[in-house]
Amino acid sequence: MTNPSKGALSLAGLLAASGVLHFVAPKPYDAIVPRSLPGAPRTWTLLSGAAELAVAAAVANPGTRRLGGLAAAGLFAAVFPANVQMAADWRHASPTRRAIAYGRLPLQIPLVLWGLHVARRPRRG
Repeated sequence: MTNPSKGALSLAGLLAASGVLHFVAPKPYDAIVPRSLPGAPRTWTLLSGAAELAVAAAVANPGTRRLGGLAAAGLFAAVFPANVQMAADWRHASPTRRAIAYGRLPLQIPLVLWGLHVARRPRRG
C-alpha cells in the first residue's frame, strides 16, 4: 500500500477543517454567500461545507485522489465569487479587514494549483 503524500494529506486536512467550520460556525460563511444565488445563504454554506468534506475524503484516499484533486481545484474556483463578495462587502471596513478580504482573492490561485498538482500525482502528490 502506498503511503499518502504529505501534500495530498495537507490539502485533505485543509478541506476537512474548512468543511467542519461551515457546520460549527456557519455565520461568517453565510455572510459571504453571493446575494445573486437563489435560496437561503445557510443552505449554500452547508452545501459547500459538505462538498469540502467529500472532496477532503476523495483527496485523502489514494484510489480517488486524482478525482479528488480535480474536484478540489474546481471547488476552489467555484468559491471564488464568495471571496469577491467578501471583498466588496468589506471595501469600507478597517484596513485589517480589507487586507484579509483582498488577500483571499489571489490566494485562490495557489489553492487551485495545489488541487491540480495532487490530481497529477495521485500516489505521491
